[in-house]
Amino acid sequence: MTDNRANIDRRRLLGGATALAAAVAARPAAAQDKPDVAGKSVLVTGCSSGFGRLTALHLARGGANVVASMRNLRGGARPEARELARIAAQEKLRLAVVEIDVTDDAQVASGVARAQRIAGGALDVLVNNAGVGLAGPVEVPDLAATQAIFDTNVYGYLRMARAVLPAMRARKQGLIFNVSSQLGRVVVPGVGHYSATKFAVEAMFETLAYELAPFGVEVTIVQPGGYPTEIWTNGRRNSDAILARVDPERRAAYADQIAAAQGRFRGGGTTDPMDVPRAIAEIIAMPAGSRPLRRPVHPNTRVTDAVNVACAQVQAAVLGNGPFAPWHKAVTT
Repeated sequence: MTDNRANIDRRRLLGGATALAAAVAARPAAAQDKPDVAGKSVLVTGCSSGFGRLTALHLARGGANVVASMRNLRGGARPEARELARIAAQEKLRLAVVEIDVTDDAQVASGVARAQRIAGGALDVLVNNAGVGLAGPVEVPDLAATQAIFDTNVYGYLRMARAVLPAMRARKQGLIFNVSSQLGRVVVPGVGHYSATKFAVEAMFETLAYELAPFGVEVTIVQPGGYPTEIWTNGRRNSDAILARVDPERRAAYADQIAAAQGRFRGGGTTDPMDVPRAIAEIIAMPAGSRPLRRPVHPNTRVTDAVNVACAQVQAAVLGNGPFAPWHKAVTT
């Protein structure tokens, strides 16, 4: 016997996805030029550079009480930490810098506890942003490198979520952002490890969004395209170190692909990285219960929009009429 709910017409599904994606891509800019984030307590990871640093400063300049975290703080002597502290003092921002290495259970626990003390209780918002890049054919990086990128990009996000959630659940409110990527929806040869971590983030945190619906805690997955941030420089350095220890047979077999993959970490385009902090601020300012599960961010989001819409239709067919229907409705409407 065939389950009619699972019998989805592929042509109709993809046609509907294309039409809806076009509508999403044409959506107008946010009505609020300056979303109201004043008074919100926000913990941001990975604030030494890139989206993390920009988001911490943008939200603090909007009046939020921001805890900016980074690893290897060196007692506050790390130059990136000192620069953030200098800006905060100069501009009279409510921005504190704390040490959190998202791969370290003890630092996650102590850093989140300190952030909650600064906030005076449960945090309003967590921005999971800390991440690393890795280029190269899937067979080439060794298992140690594979485990390391998953430890930061996936398990790091989960560690942080588990640390903040008890207080959020107890208060029946909260918001967790997870910075994913367009490469969490589509794949490109040469960045399979990075893509795999972002696919995992997409799956894990969409599931968590449904599971948190009864507790009033929301999840948003931010999907940036290519932006000129330090992830390219850091990713190239990380990849070069890993590729240097590749065995001779694999190095020779994949020589052309390795060179091409390394080339992919030499850009980011000319887009404005501030698009991401602006999107995060806009979503924070939305009324609870109205925030999107996903937000693609880039001047061109057509591909991501199309995949998101198609996947959303499949999820609706799977969850929309069964025991999880109330959770699905809470997350998607």
